[in-house]
Amino acid sequence: MATQQEEGSQQAADDQQLPSLSATGLRGMIENQYRRIRENAETYPYVWGSYIVVYGGFGLWLAYRWRKLRKTEDRVRVLQERLRKIVEAEKSSSSAAATEKASSSSEKPTSNN
Repeated sequence: MATQQEEGSQQAADDQQLPSLSATGLRGMIENQYRRIRENAETYPYVWGSYIVVYGGFGLWLAYRWRKLRKTEDRVRVLQERLRKIVEAEKSSSSAAATEKASSSSEKPTSNN
């Protein structure tokens, strides 16, 4: 009988905790995780400091490389655009020269007749 009462009271306590867990939901889980991390950081400050140094340095290196890559891409785009303009200018000048040759060659037979 005593075990039935203990099981009943334990089940009632579990039932009371379930709504509180669902009521707190995601926010409660996040706060609990934050509290655990904070306690761990206060307990082991040198470990967390080394994490910050290592991963912070890695992040800075990635940011530097990303910026350098973007600058290189910008320079390549400018050079490609400049090359495209040069090629278009050469095509237009060569087509203009070709049309002048064609018109001069077509004028010669008419002037001979």
